[in-house]
Amino acid sequence: MKKSWIICLLLLSAATAHANEPLAVAPVQYREVEQTYSVEGLVEATRQSTVSAQISGRIKEINFDVGDRVNKGQVILRIDERETAQALAGSNAQVLQAQATLQNAKATYERSKQLFEQKFISQSALDKAQADYQVARAQAAASEAGAGQASLAHGYSAVMAPYSGVVAARLVEVGEMVMPGKPMMVGFDPAEMRVVVSVPQYKLPDIGTHPKVMVEVPSLSRWVKAASTTVQPLADARTHSTLMRVDLPANEAGVYPGMFVRAHFVVGKASRLVIPGSAVLHRSEVVAVYVVDEKGRVKLRQVRLGEASADGAVEVLAGLNPGEQVAMDPIKAGIKSK
Repeated sequence: MKKSWIICLLLLSAATAHANEPLAVAPVQYREVEQTYSVEGLVEATRQSTVSAQISGRIKEINFDVGDRVNKGQVILRIDERETAQALAGSNAQVLQAQATLQNAKATYERSKQLFEQKFISQSALDKAQADYQVARAQAAASEAGAGQASLAHGYSAVMAPYSGVVAARLVEVGEMVMPGKPMMVGFDPAEMRVVVSVPQYKLPDIGTHPKVMVEVPSLSRWVKAASTTVQPLADARTHSTLMRVDLPANEAGVYPGMFVRAHFVVGKASRLVIPGSAVLHRSEVVAVYVVDEKGRVKLRQVRLGEASADGAVEVLAGLNPGEQVAMDPIKAGIKSK
């Protein structure tokens, strides 16, 4: 019992000491901020592809699954190669046969030329030997091309990653039969990401050809400065809007395809009444700040806010006057007010 009282006293003294600590405050002031036009969009990978089967066969091995990192050239899955191996062996045998026929036809043609010079055979016999030699040479070339095609098809049994990236989806299972064109895996390169947004045509002159863009990622509570922008030279006739691609910096951690983001295009500058975004307290439908007066007294006041900027400031539309002080830490201010 005595121990419990000691713990309560320690906690009470700690809370009292915490409440007596001076609050960090920031002034409510006018400041020149950038005016932005915001558009909602989605993240997509600059390099994303679906790997499909190029031969028919049964899946016998899958080396990677969803979320796995794959390097360029690694075998991601294998298709049973026995059928293509037999086809390759048959093509190689045809090549050997065609080469033997070619050697025989060439020897016959050489002998026919000698016999013709000695007047032992006619011109027609020489022409036939020459034609047989040309046919044999063409057949040898055709058989070698067929062997090359069979070798290429045999190589398709090992499906390799076209570039380094991450597996986004696996569409087949071991033992499943696939045909040419069957999608098997989807992957993307996380090092190169971009945001695609739809901008009304009337806003394009304000945005310009090389705009300054900040991308807000709400799920990560992060702002990212865009690396570059590209305006697609095609407008949607139904919505009268144009697609814009906003390239993100390379290797942006935590960003992946399909994420919801907002692109903020700078269209000008204006003087706005602002406070630090960290001073804002959100409680259900209530948006408020703790105002600290000259005597250090703390009062909760409801406010109406505008847009937030990339540097953490947020515009005040109503509820505060210039020169007032707001607490930077709403939780600590709430403890002090009680």
